Amino acid sequence: MNKLFASVGNYIREDWRENPARCVLEILAWFMSIGCALTMAFTVPNPPFLILYPIFIAQCIIFAWAARTRGSVGMLANYGLLVTIDTVALVKMWMQ
Repeated sequence: MNKLFASVGNYIREDWRENPARCVLEILAWFMSIGCALTMAFTVPNPPFLILYPIFIAQCIIFAWAARTRGSVGMLANYGLLVTIDTVALVKMWMQ
């Protein structure tokens, strides 16, 4: 277990050395994602989607940008699609 934590720590330090802004933004996006998941869990069956969708979209944009800076085509495509899906859902909610 110590090796796992050491490995994660080394990865974060390496990421910080490589691109500090990306490292901070990815951690921020991760916290946003966890916050949204917890909000959904505690507010089911009526989650505040008008509040959550913009946060979902923002964190996916951050993750997409980070994926782009890493050269990860698969992750960029994944987060790009999630931004599209969540944006369509948000617009549909606004139009009701």
